Amino acid sequence: MIERFVYPAALAALAVPALLVAWRWWRRDRHELVFTVSAAALHRLQAGRGRVALRYLPPALRLAALVLLAIALARPQGGTRTREVTSEGVDIILTLDSSTSMKGEDFRPRNRLEEAKAQAAEFVSRRQNDRIGLVAFAGQAYTACPLTLDHDLLTQFLGQVKMGVVVDGTAIGTALATATNRLRESQAKSKVIVLLTDGDNNAGSVDPLTAARAAAAMSIKVYTIGVGKDGQVPYPVDDMLFGKRYQYVMSNLDETVLRQIAELTGGRYFRATSNEALARIYAEIDKLERSEVQSIERVDYHEAGLPFLLPAAALLLLEFLLAQLWLRRSP
Repeated sequence: MIERFVYPAALAALAVPALLVAWRWWRRDRHELVFTVSAAALHRLQAGRGRVALRYLPPALRLAALVLLAIALARPQGGTRTREVTSEGVDIILTLDSSTSMKGEDFRPRNRLEEAKAQAAEFVSRRQNDRIGLVAFAGQAYTACPLTLDHDLLTQFLGQVKMGVVVDGTAIGTALATATNRLRESQAKSKVIVLLTDGDNNAGSVDPLTAARAAAAMSIKVYTIGVGKDGQVPYPVDDMLFGKRYQYVMSNLDETVLRQIAELTGGRYFRATSNEALARIYAEIDKLERSEVQSIERVDYHEAGLPFLLPAAALLLLEFLLAQLWLRRSP
């Protein structure tokens, strides 16, 4: 495939064959005669008609050769395109509350934890160029997955987050400190923590605002998400006599602390009271924290004139043979 011509002005030579054709037709029209012939003369003309018709072949071959030579003189070049993509990703730690309060079923058909995991997995699928890690917490915090570009592996660990792995409670400060520590050696231009919880800080030894200041000192931005509806929320309870039943418990979300964490670190606080709202929040964070991607396209050119030169030479040779050997007049 031809990508460019080195000397495109040479294509103007294509006008020469066109002018020659027009000139020949103009001369033919001006010298057209009407005459009568005898039957014997007509028979002789018909006998030599094939030979006469072939007289037009050498000029046609010459014109075709001129067209091909004009294209070859323009130096057509093909090209192989390669695209180099460089990206500066964002390092992100998803910090997920897995305390028993996340069993609340105000995000039906899932409970809070399962809905949070589903939306986090969708968020991960949109961040192809970013390293993402996972911290889960209840009364204690632990690293479920370190920073990685293997998002399939991360999604597997995300699906395995469950309640009861550590002592119950909501250690927001400890979770934030653990996530901050995972980003301590990051060289990424942008470092982010997305912390999701439905409670207040009632466990752990680290104050949430102290952890937030430490994150801010390391230029880590924290987006906090408070999940759950206000008022009483249904929680499933296993009853040995009656099976699964529900008891209603008041939601206990500390929005003040979550707002302060976001403000101290330059992030934002979001409140999710429905499945749709949580999906919109992750989509909003995805827009706020975009990876820088640069794409450079390079074309390696190669000469493509030979396929035009060879046929042109063949046509000129054929013209010569027809004119000199076959169509030459006998003495």
